[in-house]
Amino acid sequence: MPRRARLDAPGTLHHVIVRGIEKRRIVNDVADRKEFVRRLGELSAGTKTTIYAWTLVTNHAHILLRSSDIRQWRICRANYQRS
Repeated sequence: MPRRARLDAPGTLHHVIVRGIEKRRIVNDVADRKEFVRRLGELSAGTKTTIYAWTLVTNHAHILLRSSDIRQWRICRANYQRS
């Protein structure tokens, strides 16, 4: 049975979990951590998304956010795709 679609209306509170594939690291050093935080802040300001809390561990991250008019999956994709 497929899972139900996520509720993704503006103003919805989301607990987003980002994990490394096969428990691999998503950050390797202090520079990676700073880049993650920079991107998260830039994305929050650029999309008017409120971030209430976040934590970054070497192989995963948790983010508690309230979505704006931009869909949640677009926010997450924009932050975690490296150019």
